[in-house]
This record gives sequence, structure tokens and C-alpha cells, in this order.
Amino acid sequence: MKLISAAFLTLLAGCAATTSDTGPTVSGDPYLWLEEVESDAALAQVREWNGETAAALTEDASFETYRERAYEILANPDRLSVPNRVLGDRVTNFWTDSEHTHGIWRVATIDDMLAGTPMWRTVLDLDALSVEENRNWVWKGANCLAPAYQRCLVSLSDGGSDAGYVREFDLSAGRFIEGGFTLPEAKHDVTWMNRDTLLISSDFGPDSLTESGYGRQVRIWQRGVSLSDAPVLLEIPASEVGFSVFTASDDGTLYPIISRNKTFWLHSFYHVLEDGTLREVPMPDTASITEVFDGKAIVRLHEGWGDYPAGSLVAYDLDAFVRDGSFGIEPVFTPSETQAIEQVAAGADRLYISLLDDVSGRLIALDRNWKAEDVPVPENGVVHVAAAGGKRDIAFFTAESFANPPQLFATQSGEEPALIEARSPAFDPDSIDVEQRFATSSDGTKIPYFVVRPAGAEGPLPTIMHAYGGFRIAQLPDYLIKHPYRIGPMGLFWVQEGGSFVLANIRGGGEYGPDWHESVLKENRQKVFDDLYAVGEDLKQAGLSSTLAASGRSNGGLLVGVAMTQRPDLFDGIIMGVPLADMQRYDKLLAGASWTGEYGDPDVPAEWETLRTYSPYQNLTPGADYPAPMIYTSTKDDRVHPAHARKMAARLEEFGKPFYYYENIEGGHAGAANQREEAYRAALMMAYARRVLK
Repeated sequence: MKLISAAFLTLLAGCAATTSDTGPTVSGDPYLWLEEVESDAALAQVREWNGETAAALTEDASFETYRERAYEILANPDRLSVPNRVLGDRVTNFWTDSEHTHGIWRVATIDDMLAGTPMWRTVLDLDALSVEENRNWVWKGANCLAPAYQRCLVSLSDGGSDAGYVREFDLSAGRFIEGGFTLPEAKHDVTWMNRDTLLISSDFGPDSLTESGYGRQVRIWQRGVSLSDAPVLLEIPASEVGFSVFTASDDGTLYPIISRNKTFWLHSFYHVLEDGTLREVPMPDTASITEVFDGKAIVRLHEGWGDYPAGSLVAYDLDAFVRDGSFGIEPVFTPSETQAIEQVAAGADRLYISLLDDVSGRLIALDRNWKAEDVPVPENGVVHVAAAGGKRDIAFFTAESFANPPQLFATQSGEEPALIEARSPAFDPDSIDVEQRFATSSDGTKIPYFVVRPAGAEGPLPTIMHAYGGFRIAQLPDYLIKHPYRIGPMGLFWVQEGGSFVLANIRGGGEYGPDWHESVLKENRQKVFDDLYAVGEDLKQAGLSSTLAASGRSNGGLLVGVAMTQRPDLFDGIIMGVPLADMQRYDKLLAGASWTGEYGDPDVPAEWETLRTYSPYQNLTPGADYPAPMIYTSTKDDRVHPAHARKMAARLEEFGKPFYYYENIEGGHAGAANQREEAYRAALMMAYARRVLK
């Protein structure tokens, strides 16, 4: 790619960069103009980079084949009809395929679902709605009022951004309610209190947002009252992150709850009482309410509380606390040292917990006395509770592995799990070998990782290693073609062409409970990067990898950007998706201020001293020999600002370093708004990997 564009030359006139021993100052950053998301100049530069990348990568003789194969996989109608929610005696599902690229929301009865013959009734067609309203509607979910589940709050985004619209919907009639609750575009958090009352945090006008861009007020909104006149129930300083509001339902009783998010990881929880007052739950601000079961709130501990260790579940009596503030806790479940809780879901008679045990999925069910029993599931894979609850004790769950496609099961009290539906394999499971290995990091910690190779392959292979390393999000060994947030169908293509795919379970995620995450926060962040390098070096020393690319998105995009600047000797390629990159200004861009609890605050000198040691944008230097990265982002991403990717590309271009860049004009933080866009990106990444690794 050429050294610098005409657009750059125009905007750089008189704006030379200045640096100091603490990195570039904001006033000396010549690429601040790229933070103007949809300015003519910024988009002109984006289109130029997109065009250069397309010209370079789409010339690959197999590009169109990759794109079509990826789309066939992503839009394949032979997919599981996984329930998203159990609503009384019905289940809901959101479905996309080649005919429904925006998707349809549909319902079926539980009985039909259990019989494996769901008669789906479409209640909302987003493709038709997009045409009718001239919008690019992207599904963001629905919140239906228990116990009738007739009235729902449907959330939609125009183009895929986090900000969206909310409309009241009649699930039985399959239509939006004329004159019902509606909210304009914003980052809303809203829940039902009753049929005519909502609990809402949103953008209410001037001074109503936090520095992170979320609502700093919670209001009670009565039907028929103007939102601007809705009374404020709770307000926080702009320096805090924002609110989450939700209504738990147990045996027909509704419990509206507010989570005051003081930082990304510290919260206070409040019950909203019938008279509109609040009662704060007296528990550590690191704990969180995860579910309601048998009249009790289930609390997950992220640090020890008295005799109860970090990572365990405890409970308190809801009615007693709401009635008069009586509060006492009881133990529910404590995982072992090799285990971590992934999900907690309440059925009618059992509490379901999905676990990781050395990053392998398990499912247990607890009765009302907290007696646990294992629910039989396939071994060495991933188990995900899709939906639970209803009028009888039912939980739907999926099970899969790298080699085996997802299967949908239903479990009920006293019965063996029943196979409801199985997906046809996209490839022969015997065509790949999967091995779990452990590398030793710089401080002696054992880091697990999975290696996927063609069956019987020997010797070193060109390898793509994917990792994340943050925010308690575990990386799981799910089906190889799955997960567009990882690398999607490209993983299968790569292995089928004789390469190796590696999933690294580095610290920062949730693979081994709270300490796996909290031991690498802020000043300890370098351990995350060292974990990645340890896996890469182990692959080389074991004779498994010839060439090596690191892949990551979002926080993982930051991870691989750091890897590119700290260890260019170890990596031959970098796939840097919707990344953070400028850690000096990340807290000034969109939702970035909410993440200072993870990374640190660059405005605090001591914390900037840590951030400056690894911030990719600030650590690029003209003399280094970097692997050419593939950087991708989305103009519509209103979580991680596209300027991170843009500025990284601009600095590389300034230094005359090669790179590839793709910015999708739609798509939000997912980087794509529909399956055709995902397929195009997968083909670009495949062409890139073939170029830099083979």
C-alpha cells in the first residue's frame, strides 16, 4: 500500500505529531480527525483503504469460492432451531437463512418442540419490516412480561449498533401496538414493572448520560405519561458507568431490580418496592444477582464473602428481604479448583448450572435443597443452556465440540436428556484431530490451549491462533465452523487446506473462575500478553507450527495489536478485529470509559505508566519489522470506536508499513450486519492468511 494518501496530506498540513517520554500527546496526535466517525474525510480514507485491500485480496483465485462456501455455511437452513426463551407453554426463536437475512422472530409450543416437530409461527419478519420502513433492522432481542408473556418490548438497531429503538409488541397478535410504549434511538436499558409501567435507564436529554455514554438516571414510566415527565427513581454521578434494570419472575411474582454499575466490575443492587422506594441488597459490590429460583435470589460471588469462596453461588430469601429487609445467605454451590461456572438458569423445579472443568463442558441440576446431580452430556465439548423455565421443569441445552456439530437436548426432572434435534455435519468429524495442551507462562502458570489439525498430520503446519484474554469471557472449543466472533467458517477452510487452528485459553477470561480474570487486571495486564507468547512459543518448540498468525477481536484485537508490537519475531500475521488500539484515548471514545476497571485510567499517571508500555498505537515505531496485519472494524460500531482501527492503519501507513484494512459501513460491534457481510469478511481473512502464512 502506498505510504500516505491525498486525504492525509490535506488534513496533516500544519499538524505534525509531537511525542514525549510518555508517548504522543493528544494535541500532537495527527489522526484525531479519524475519530469523526462519518465525516467525509474519514469515510473517504476508509473507502480508499477498503479498495486497496479488496484489490489485493479478492484477486486470490479462490476468493469467490471461499465467499460462497462461507455464505452457504452461515445461511444453511440445516441449523438447529434453538429456543431463546421459554415463555409459559411456548418457546421463542430468532432465525436467519438465505431467505431471511435480517431474520424472523417466531414461536412454537413446548410440546411440539419436545416432539422434535416444532410448528413455528412467525410473529415478526425483519426483512419485510426493513423494506417497509427503509431501514437495515438488526435484531437486539425482546423482553416479554411474565406470566402471560403477551406484551413484549422489542429492541431493534438500524445497522447493528448498540444504540437502538424499543417498541411494544403483542406476541399473540404478531404486531406492534399502536400507541404503545416506544423509545427513539439510544442505548436503552428497560424492563417491565407491570403491564402499564416500565423501569427505564436511557438518554433523557442534556446531562442524562454518564461519561461511558449510558443513562445516569433510572425512571419509572407509566403508560400515558410523557417520558420527560417520568419521575427519577435513582441518579448516579457521570463518572460511574450506568445502570442495568431487569425484572425477575418467580411463580408469577415479579421482582424489579436495579444494578447500579459503579464500574464495569463493581455494582450495587436495589429492589424496587411496591411503593416505589428502593432497598439496597447488603452484599459485596463485586457480587451479582444471576437468577431467581424457589423464592430466592441466586448470587454469584467474584471474591470471597465470609466462609463462601470466590466463584461460588449463595442465595437469600426474596420475599423476606422485600417485605421487611430481613437478610441472610445460604450456600448453593461451590465449584472445584479446575471448574468455573458459565451459566445459571432456573427451571420450574431445578436450578441448572453449566460448568467448565479444565475448559470442558458439564451440566448439573440442583433441587430445592441444593442437592446436585450431573445431567449426562457429551464429553470434551461445550454445553450451553439455551432456555429454561415454564410451567413445568424443562431446560433446553446444546452440546457440541470442535469436531461435532451442535445437538439440541431437553432435560426434565427424573428423565434422561432427550435428543430433540441434531445438525448435519458440515465436515467429516474424523477428518480432524483435536488435542488439548498446556503451555507455561512467564510466571509459571499453566495455560491450556486446543490444537485442531488435519487428521494424521505430522510436523509443523501454518497456524492461526485465536485468543481473547479479558472481561471474564471464556474461549470455548465449540464447532469449528461456528462463531463469527472468532473467525467463523474460515477455521474449517484453514484446516481443510492443511493448516492448524489453535484456541488459547489465556488469563483474563473465565476459564477457571474469578482469579483467572482478576489476577491480570490493570497493572498486571502484561501477564495476558505473556500467556499468548507462551502458547506461541510452545507451538514452535513442540514442532507444531511453521508460520504463526495471532487472531483476536475487540479486547482480543487489542491483544494481538500488542503482540504485533511486542513480539513481531514470533508472529507472521495478525488478524486484528474491531480492536482497541489507542489506550491513551480509549476512555474518551464511545463506551471506553466503562472499561477503566479492566485496563486502568490513562488520566491517572500511575495507570498510564502501565498502559503506555503496551498501547499498540503509541508503541508503533518506524524502524520495526512488523508482520502485515489484517485490520477490520465497522463504521456502525458504537462500542469500540472505529478510530482505533483507523488510527492504527494511519500510523502504519505513515511509517511505510504494509497492512490490510476492511471497514464495514454497517454491522456494529459484530463487524457485520448480515450473513453476506460475514461471508465476505471470512473470505478476505482466508485470502489474507494464505498470503502471509503459506
